[in-house]
Amino acid sequence: MEVMKQLRQREIRDLLAQRPIRTQQELAAALRERGFRATQATISRDVAELGLIKSVQDGVQTYVVPTRVTEAESTGEERLRALLHDLRVDIREAGLMLVLKTLPGSAHAIAAALDRTRWTEVVGSIAGDDTVFVAFADRAAMQRVRGRLLSLSH
Repeated sequence: MEVMKQLRQREIRDLLAQRPIRTQQELAAALRERGFRATQATISRDVAELGLIKSVQDGVQTYVVPTRVTEAESTGEERLRALLHDLRVDIREAGLMLVLKTLPGSAHAIAAALDRTRWTEVVGSIAGDDTVFVAFADRAAMQRVRGRLLSLSH
């Protein structure tokens, strides 16, 4: 990981510990105040890599580093387990896809962790703000992954 990226991500963690940040735009502005310039794409990648999620604090949804997710968790499955345990995730079937609905701002972290598992059954995934679509080649593969996801969430 490049040095500037490490410094920027450390600064992001520090900012989140010090004050509420509601949007990626607010995060970019706070970073600029501290001398870091970053594009929207860079901020979005940092949010995913740090596993940031949205949590309600004082009635406002803000970015936080999940308490159960630590840098020591090295595998995608461990990360996915921690996220599914910390977040409320509804899993539904739609054709040959699973649709995972979660809190706003959390879908990208879940999709990134799922991608890191490298489960052979998963053809691909797409994340929005609060929804992850996971595609499968056949129904049996979808059912196996659905079962794994449910067991990881408990």
